[in-house]
Amino acid sequence: MDTSDTSIVIQERRAADGLDSYIPMILQGGEIYDPDLDRYFLDLPLNGARSRHSLRAHGYDVLVWVRFLASARGKSVWQADTDDVSAYHRARRRSDAEFRVSASTWNRAIASLDKLYRWAEREGLIERTPFTHRQVWRSSHGGRRAAVTGRNDAYERAARRSDVRFIDLTDYRAFREVGLRGLTIEGTERPGARDRNGARNALFADLLVTTGLRLEEASHLLTAQIPVGDARAERQRRVELPAALTKGDRGRSMLLPRRLLPVFDAYIAVERAEAVAKFARRRGWEAIDRPIFIHCPSFGPSALHLVGGGTMDMEVVTPDERARLVICDDDGTPCEAAVLWLTEVGQPVLPNSWEAIFARASRRCTDAGIPVRVSPHQLRHSFAVHMLAMLIQRRLAEAAAPVGTMDGYRQLVGDPLQQVQRLLGHSSLATTSIYLDHLATRADTVDAAVEELLALVPGYLPS
Repeated sequence: MDTSDTSIVIQERRAADGLDSYIPMILQGGEIYDPDLDRYFLDLPLNGARSRHSLRAHGYDVLVWVRFLASARGKSVWQADTDDVSAYHRARRRSDAEFRVSASTWNRAIASLDKLYRWAEREGLIERTPFTHRQVWRSSHGGRRAAVTGRNDAYERAARRSDVRFIDLTDYRAFREVGLRGLTIEGTERPGARDRNGARNALFADLLVTTGLRLEEASHLLTAQIPVGDARAERQRRVELPAALTKGDRGRSMLLPRRLLPVFDAYIAVERAEAVAKFARRRGWEAIDRPIFIHCPSFGPSALHLVGGGTMDMEVVTPDERARLVICDDDGTPCEAAVLWLTEVGQPVLPNSWEAIFARASRRCTDAGIPVRVSPHQLRHSFAVHMLAMLIQRRLAEAAAPVGTMDGYRQLVGDPLQQVQRLLGHSSLATTSIYLDHLATRADTVDAAVEELLALVPGYLPS
């Protein structure tokens, strides 16, 4: 095999259906770089990589490693040893700042490569993995020590704690009003500069910052999941997120605050309705790749009824498939995309479009002299930090006890951590605990938390 890296590239999509179409391929000279490596990629959906984003990230982690082995070490992927890992660490973590990656990026790459070589060992492709592992001992029930799966020595400890980037609510208000809505710093309209979709974009940001939804989860909500016309009936509305929409296929509930409900009603009744009308006039479904035609779903559908017969279980409908759903009239005539967030001509607003919208809003803030840069995921972090702080404040009040040592502190905040873990859909409490280092004291209770978040956002009257 030619180990030169000059023509080693990644192809993000392949000819397949569903999730398999997002399985990456590594090519060299236009051909598969290594058949066994491609077989490994094909096995990924059965080995924990259940989203297109995970598959894409995994592919690029392997690509960088393969290129490094080829160009710097003159080896193929199955010839790597521990010396190559050490050299890779020097190149990725101890090189000039221009080329250096963060510890969290390094750890993610190591997790990808560790999975690759464990698979290769099981398949008999290599005698031993290029990584070294050590047993990690933890306390089990009864105070006994129990060994757990060996830890990869290439991991860097505590790398994740620097990952959390969130904004305070004052900066969020500025980003929302100036960046997303296109207003002046004083809150007045700027002639010719106001975003035509400013109200929609601000509502989307409000949804992220008050629920902690991931970008892909929020982008692919269906209109049928959002209640219309009963904004005063409940304090919060529970919206079920099916397993296929959430990370790790775990599924969870989202609490949509009452103050947002009338704003959703207005968006659906006016801005979205105008987009739907344009979609029908322009035959917008013809611009959707492989549209899935369905009958109008009811609120909180458990199944989608296909035009022509058959159903789709909502628990297994992927985000990609949600973006392809087109609702038809009773006579089978297509009329609108099923997802909640639409462009001016009725096409689904996909996650990459939201990222571009947030980037444009950040530039608008910078031009106005407001030094804030906000991404959709930062609003998830902001929700987590503020919500955790408020829940801890309530727990402190209930316990009527001062916080002492860090161990006592962590015991005290255990319940709030679990609540935030459920709201965010984290599989591990350790993931949620990273927000402990970023607390800012606020009010109390989940309801009060959402109330305070919305009270600081212009346009929402006290309930």
